[in-house]
Amino acid sequence: MTALRPERESGADRYGTEAYASGDPYAAAPYDSHASAAPGFRPGPQPGPAPADDETMALRVAGPAAAAGPGAGTAPGVRGRSAGATASSGSSADQEPHEGRAARRKAARSRHSRHSRRRGTGPAAGPSPADGGPSAPLTRMEARRRARARRPSPGVVVSRIVGELFITTGVVMLLFVTYQLWWTNIRAHAQAGSEAHHLQDDWASGRRNPGTFEPGQGFALLHIPALDVVVPVAEGTSKAQVLDKGMVGHYGKGDFDTAMPDAKTGNFGLAAHRNTHGEPFRYINRLKPGDPIVVETQDAYYVYKMTSTLPVTSPGNTAVLDPVPKGSGFTKPGRYITLTTCTPEFTSKYRLIVWGRMVEERPRSKGKPDALVS
Repeated sequence: MTALRPERESGADRYGTEAYASGDPYAAAPYDSHASAAPGFRPGPQPGPAPADDETMALRVAGPAAAAGPGAGTAPGVRGRSAGATASSGSSADQEPHEGRAARRKAARSRHSRHSRRRGTGPAAGPSPADGGPSAPLTRMEARRRARARRPSPGVVVSRIVGELFITTGVVMLLFVTYQLWWTNIRAHAQAGSEAHHLQDDWASGRRNPGTFEPGQGFALLHIPALDVVVPVAEGTSKAQVLDKGMVGHYGKGDFDTAMPDAKTGNFGLAAHRNTHGEPFRYINRLKPGDPIVVETQDAYYVYKMTSTLPVTSPGNTAVLDPVPKGSGFTKPGRYITLTTCTPEFTSKYRLIVWGRMVEERPRSKGKPDALVS
């Protein structure tokens, strides 16, 4: 097989004498010097000497040989390896001592992130608790801390209790006001209307009244056409038995003993609520002199004309109920009517007084008086 080996100059190989002499372990082994002496051997053109490479002698070509293009100055069997690729390999080798630690750290972080995602505990493992996804299990200490953080402080508890008390008080007051201003009127109107129908039924049936009445017993109807008021009159001024039922109370025996309408002289004194419980006297302050006030009984109609008023007086001023009431302008005995109620509205601090003089007594057999017809 020595005839097939090309003859080489002594001590030189096809990769250059310098490469062999450098002692690089990657350099090609020298040819046998006796092979060049074989008969018929013609040495071919020899490649120029290649410059030495400190790192990879057989894979890199330095210097002008890089300009020869791909494959120039490379060892046999290494094809398509360009000088640029070799240069980049050498560059990464040069940078490895400087960038190796940072690269290793980055690789370690990447591996840790992959492992965390695989275990489901990393930041990219799934939706976060804020997004409504499952969260990592908490330790006992963390659970206790979160429970303490969610627990309201004493100040917050006290403020909540005070706020609830205020709300409850406000609701109770609102219900009370609703009851006083709305429900009591509805109930009183119903009770007063029932009593008025009862009286009218008794009169229509011819049942005679006894002439004297028990406290709370109705015996007449009061008409105030200017105020569109028709309300029963009962004996006494008890709140529970008379006034709170929406009726007008008569100051009878035990209540200053004022006269009845059929008396020849005297003062027929009446009292009623101005607000709530039917409030029949709410607008008597609007009456004007000459406005009719009619008392209807089983036997007759008694028509009074409004004469004067006392806007404010003390609750203890009982002289307004005298047979000749003081402050009314009357100077001699007669047949008078006195209406009393509280003032200002929604209070009972003072009293409002309205007086009237009888101008007509009309039997029921003659029909209604003009004041009720018109």
